Amino acid sequence: MTDFSQVPTKVGYFQPERFEADIYDCEVQGQVPKELNGAFIRLGGDWLYPPLFKDDAPLNSDGYISMFRFRNGVVDYKGRWVKTHRYQAQRAANRQLYGYYRNPFTDDPSVRDPSRPNLRTVSNTAPLIHAGKLFTLKEDGLPHRIDPRTLDTLGPHDFDGKWQSETFTAHPKIDPVSGEMISFGYEATGMATDDLFIYTIDKSGAVRHEMRVKVPYVSIIHDQAITQKHILIPFGGYVTSLDRLKAGKVHWGWDQTKPSMIGVLRRDGDGKDIRWFKGPERCMMHTFNAHDAGNGKIVLYAPFWDSNFFPFFPPVDGTPWNPQKAKSFVRKITLDLKSKKDTWTEEVLWPFPVQDLGRVDTRFMSLEQRYGFTGFADPQRPFDEARAGNMKGRVTNCYGRFDFTSGKLNAYFAGPTHSLQECQFVPRPGSTEEGDGYLMGVAQNYAEMRSELIIADAKNLEAGDIARVILPFRTSAQVHGMWGSDSELGLA
Repeated sequence: MTDFSQVPTKVGYFQPERFEADIYDCEVQGQVPKELNGAFIRLGGDWLYPPLFKDDAPLNSDGYISMFRFRNGVVDYKGRWVKTHRYQAQRAANRQLYGYYRNPFTDDPSVRDPSRPNLRTVSNTAPLIHAGKLFTLKEDGLPHRIDPRTLDTLGPHDFDGKWQSETFTAHPKIDPVSGEMISFGYEATGMATDDLFIYTIDKSGAVRHEMRVKVPYVSIIHDQAITQKHILIPFGGYVTSLDRLKAGKVHWGWDQTKPSMIGVLRRDGDGKDIRWFKGPERCMMHTFNAHDAGNGKIVLYAPFWDSNFFPFFPPVDGTPWNPQKAKSFVRKITLDLKSKKDTWTEEVLWPFPVQDLGRVDTRFMSLEQRYGFTGFADPQRPFDEARAGNMKGRVTNCYGRFDFTSGKLNAYFAGPTHSLQECQFVPRPGSTEEGDGYLMGVAQNYAEMRSELIIADAKNLEAGDIARVILPFRTSAQVHGMWGSDSELGLA
């Protein structure tokens, strides 16, 4: 019998949905631009069965992919489970079989296999469109191919056996100039190993180049940044070990004594030139973009956290998680490859914290760029807790266009009972101007117990919605989303 009532974080608005859905010709407030033909694809987690441990990380929930399909001003919605090996084993057993996040030593004996931890992946973090294929990603296993029409799971993908890492990042970067995809896998040869494999995959989807390097210490390497010449590998703070895993703990703990790190290496090299720059305590999860600035300098824009963001990855010294240090700021980081010092300079560009799920106009990935988009909580626009069913705490109620050049901020406000998930920039068809297009993202409407897809003009956010696509229920939680045109998805 499935019972979520004993899991405090899985009740009320956050109760798992546990259903697949098709909604045709969704209700729309406003007017959906008819020039948008494609799909906004979201990936996140939903618990098929309650976790074995009440304090498990929500990152361990089963993968759920959904899609808002745009055709000539009409929007359909589809949601499906990502049917991984793990999902299928649970369905066959009619119960939860898997223990703590990324710790197979805590699994039910019927599935426990520490020698093959990538079979545990829930593939719940980020969608990817490349070489005409749609994938779901999570950094503890291989990508899973998804049918872009039906959202059926086609299975794991190893690039014709050329991908040698046991893992694959949730954040590949696609070079808009060459069409190449840069990707990597950390803990590449097994749990808690210090191997990092980095690959270049051409625009046809074939592996063309591999580099193998060692990391200074084993940590979460969630994202990366690329320039036309270099790859940047940021991480910091989180630690693990086989001893920790065998002791039955969640995969990661936070060690505030560990420096934050940014590895820099040439894209066309063999990895032997990698240089590790050290910085102060930081939780370095997501990036906006980077570019070669000339004279040996690289500029990186990123919404890095001051310290540990995840309360479910506790400090290793036994101290409580500190929410006051779990704040993310838009930062400009400059790395000088000609300097003998292995440190960087950092500037906080706006004085208030932001959501660290930053997005950019990907047509300018790896190039000098002016705008970044992300959510933030505007204290001047308070959340209406009474109307929203007494939901507590500050929520992300605004999307912002952050101008890295002028320091200007343009903002969209979702409403007093809405909380915004990660946004996505969608270029205006036919335009080549950076930032000319639409901003999309799902708003959770706590007052109406439903989800709404926001569509706004990215150059005129203050004007509010162009349209809202209304769903008659709460969608599953999103981690990351991605827009794909009909041609990119093979739907034309």
